[in-house]
Amino acid sequence: MTGRNSASTLAARSLRSVWHPCTQMRQHEQAPPIALARAHGPWLFDTGGRRYLDAISSWWVNLFGHTNARINAALIDQLGQLEHAMLAGFTHEPVVQLSERLAALTDHALGHCFYASDGASAVEIALKMSVHAWRNAGHSGKNEFICMAGGYHGETVGALGVTDTPLFRSAYEALLRPAHIAASPDARRAGPGESAADVSRRALADVERLLQQRAGHIAAVIVEPLVQCAAGMAMHDPAYVRGLRALCDAYGAHLIADEIAVGCGRTGSFFASQEAGVWPDLLCLSKGISGGYLPLSLVMASDAIYEAFYDDDVRRGFLHSHSYTGNALACRAALATLDIFEQEQVLERNRQFAPVLAEALQPLADDARVRHVRQRGMIWACDALIADAATAAGFSRRLAEEAARRELLVRPIGTALYVMPPYILDAQQAQWLGQRLHTAFEAAMDGKEKA
Repeated sequence: MTGRNSASTLAARSLRSVWHPCTQMRQHEQAPPIALARAHGPWLFDTGGRRYLDAISSWWVNLFGHTNARINAALIDQLGQLEHAMLAGFTHEPVVQLSERLAALTDHALGHCFYASDGASAVEIALKMSVHAWRNAGHSGKNEFICMAGGYHGETVGALGVTDTPLFRSAYEALLRPAHIAASPDARRAGPGESAADVSRRALADVERLLQQRAGHIAAVIVEPLVQCAAGMAMHDPAYVRGLRALCDAYGAHLIADEIAVGCGRTGSFFASQEAGVWPDLLCLSKGISGGYLPLSLVMASDAIYEAFYDDDVRRGFLHSHSYTGNALACRAALATLDIFEQEQVLERNRQFAPVLAEALQPLADDARVRHVRQRGMIWACDALIADAATAAGFSRRLAEEAARRELLVRPIGTALYVMPPYILDAQQAQWLGQRLHTAFEAAMDGKEKA
């Protein structure tokens, strides 16, 4: 393809005008961004017609493939009715229906939805709700948080305060109000003869120590249930989440479940918390809730949290706002996403497909140069066994480049390699993914390209 929209021209224009996220822009001088023209199903197509299997659902958001016909039709219909209106003083059918349907999915344990646009904003809302609820209840000293080592909750200032990822937070320490960091329940930390449940018990003991030390000051404990995604898909036993619920009840703290990445069916149930058989006080959703179409996030709150703000005094209300709160188009995309879940029995299909995905990736799992092979629902991961620190530092970039040469989109986290594909993948595509990913891994480890 030639002209204004050719791959090289579009990439060059992008580098002059677009500041790309989570990117050292200088590296794009040698490896320009891929210029996309269109997408369909699990495939992305660049301006030269080359395709890429989206094995990570475009940063974990695209649940049912690109240009999904059902979501497209819902958005086209909504465009003719109402695209957006402020939610302060107004309401509309999409936001009400979405709130009702989500509440029903929790058996109304979490019956009140507050909307924003992105995951970090949802975390900010949950943190503020917790502290403000305690203040309204006469406990203004409860304004501290406990988070997990290696946890990630977003990159805004409040969310970074409960994030333990040095790469993202070290430059901004002066702006942050740090949280208390408890040991991670990461099952990879198991010693000889230990199980994932044993690691969880040790990690819970560390949380209890902090709750005891800061009694009367801890507002909430925040956790990514079952999988700490940015920590390299660190997975833990559901007993850990059950234990957190019990500790929060015992010591008078809220439990915040950050399900931004792990919600919407990724772990096997619609909400990851369901795998542990408990509900948090506040639950954050984003990413997949709109099917990957439009920015949307929300916090689901319990009756007790909601009632702490219900008063004649405006100052006791939750005074947080966002211009696009409850955007009608985004809510309609989310409703179409829920329709697909219900009408196509997606959760059951995912439970049946997870072993198919694992089988397709077995050649990589059997490679002597990987360890800690793990899976939780539709999330599969392993770690590259690299002893040399300098080699490990460039592994994720090399693997992403080798995968792209093989028509595959992946984005490793350090030496952790994972796939989190759209739910529409079929067995043949899974086999293709497994073969291409293994050869890309071999090339990245050997330092040379293989056919």
